[in-house]
Amino acid sequence: MFETRPDRSDEVALVGRSNVGKSTLMREITGHSVPTGQRPGVTQQPNHFDWASADFVVTDLPGFGFMEGVPEDVREETKTGIVRYIETYAEQILVGVLVVDGKAAVDIIDRHSGPDEIPYDVEMFHFLRDVGIPTVVAVNKMDKVDDRDGRLDGLCDRLGLVPPWKQWQETIAPISAKRGNIEALNEAVRHHLHDANRDDLFQFF
Repeated sequence: MFETRPDRSDEVALVGRSNVGKSTLMREITGHSVPTGQRPGVTQQPNHFDWASADFVVTDLPGFGFMEGVPEDVREETKTGIVRYIETYAEQILVGVLVVDGKAAVDIIDRHSGPDEIPYDVEMFHFLRDVGIPTVVAVNKMDKVDDRDGRLDGLCDRLGLVPPWKQWQETIAPISAKRGNIEALNEAVRHHLHDANRDDLFQFF
């Protein structure tokens, strides 16, 4: 399922629930169209985009979590595939971008929080960091959010980052991919690329 990765040493990987706008963001970063759909779960395989001139690839991983019309075992298989991919390429992934829906993320996290349940978004955030991947949370669809600072502070709180969100600008990036407003993400990604001595990749962000 995940065997199609181009032979590139370094990578930025997009990960997140279905229908949060990963493919739209991928298109915004690369300038190239990737399959998107109204229905969650359209992206079943990783979408890779690499530039001939650079030893570098951007990957849009399939969405995880609930997908309407997709059986539970397929969802679990997809999630396992994502986790294995990230573990396999952790050394090569310079930045992991966890994409969340700015309007819905806090409510989804709260709905799935309980004594025996860790919400997918929280779990994925900590997993990326645990395997040593610098992580940026791209908080998408912010054009639809009224109480911007309140929502972002709430998200930080649930991810274990002490609010206010503005002190986490290398980690929390409010964006609106559909409107082409992704500068906060680009800045956060550049910060981590600089730490990895890859300023040459700034041209892509």
